[in-house]
Amino acid sequence: MSNNAQPQGIPFSIPKARRSLQARVSWGDHVVTVGGDAPVRVQSMTNTDTVDAIGTAIQIKELALAGSELVRITVNTPEAAAAVPHVREQLDKMGIHVPLIGDFHYNGHRLLSEFPDCAQALSKYRINPGNVGKGDKHDKQFGQMIEAAMRYNKAVRIGVNWGSLDQELLAKLMDDNAQRAQPLDAKQVMYEALITSALDSAKLAQSMGMPPEQILLSCKVSGVQDLIAVYRELGQRCNYPLHLGLTEAGMGTRGTVASATALSILLQEGIGDTIRVSLTPQPGEARTQEVVIASEILQALGLRTFVPSVTACPGCGRTTSTTFQELAKTIDDYLRYQMPVWRKQYPGVENLKVAVMGCIVNGPGESKHADIGISLPGNGEAPAAPVFIDGEKAMTLRGDNIAQEFHQIVENYIEKRFG
Repeated sequence: MSNNAQPQGIPFSIPKARRSLQARVSWGDHVVTVGGDAPVRVQSMTNTDTVDAIGTAIQIKELALAGSELVRITVNTPEAAAAVPHVREQLDKMGIHVPLIGDFHYNGHRLLSEFPDCAQALSKYRINPGNVGKGDKHDKQFGQMIEAAMRYNKAVRIGVNWGSLDQELLAKLMDDNAQRAQPLDAKQVMYEALITSALDSAKLAQSMGMPPEQILLSCKVSGVQDLIAVYRELGQRCNYPLHLGLTEAGMGTRGTVASATALSILLQEGIGDTIRVSLTPQPGEARTQEVVIASEILQALGLRTFVPSVTACPGCGRTTSTTFQELAKTIDDYLRYQMPVWRKQYPGVENLKVAVMGCIVNGPGESKHADIGISLPGNGEAPAAPVFIDGEKAMTLRGDNIAQEFHQIVENYIEKRFG
């Protein structure tokens, strides 16, 4: 750079959204838009036996309160199809209006035909092109599901999985590839088979009269790099809303990291209209954990805000106790627990920023950047905890009840600012 050159600003940009059609997934007056200019939506899936209508409704309520805007349920047997209207009825009684997605494989054409109350109670149908029939039955049975969707004005997700890929299509593409002067490797052919299955199925649905804006697509795989490669190509070749997610992310840290990595890269490129983190619950872990992770991915990227953020330092030799850790967790858990009520009572509270810091190095600075923050005393520091509100030092807490006092200050701040 020459001496006369002007410094260039560091670019900051929110992902430029891929322009897709906008689907409407609704139940009664409750409408969830997906795609277009709508925010990226979070969805989840129950792991209950749908035949247990009460148990399934309870889990759906938990997922919805945690932030899942769409919930998918298994519809695999006549008994499950018969239970779907009862699940919907229980949710309506509880005031939970989240749209339900029916997950169909193998026999969806028959269940939707034989159980019209099920077809009506669902808001969207998930159709797997690899599991709708072989040979001559494929298009006919696929068509029956599309006809049901049009009859009841439902959206559909054409969801292709590499674990249940249409083997006839894959074999054809493999044969065609063998005739190429420079054949692609097997993985590239599989990518193409996933995308072709989704796009051809969508084209078939449209030819039957299905509105294109009511068709969503997914091409799910389990590998991070595979998912990124497939969706980059799929996003260039269509304008349908896209559902993102690894087929099986895994358990615990591995599943969380894999999902966050794959989805973040695609979302940062503007690819994806709705997401699910398919996390295997650890023993005793709530199903809602996958919803929390999906929400945190979107919030970390700055795409959406679901709950107030709590900034807390990791701790080091300067920190004298676990007080700041315990206080940060208490505040974070409390804010998240209150959100189902606060969304209505305190509009905008999800944008609140709280800081709980452990020593003087970054404590006051981080606290000033937050809406409300506290800098707890570190090793060798005076036993005092300054509290900052809206960037200004408001008070100093001392004694054995600092945690309880700060908790009350946060509550008072929320009521004053957002009430």
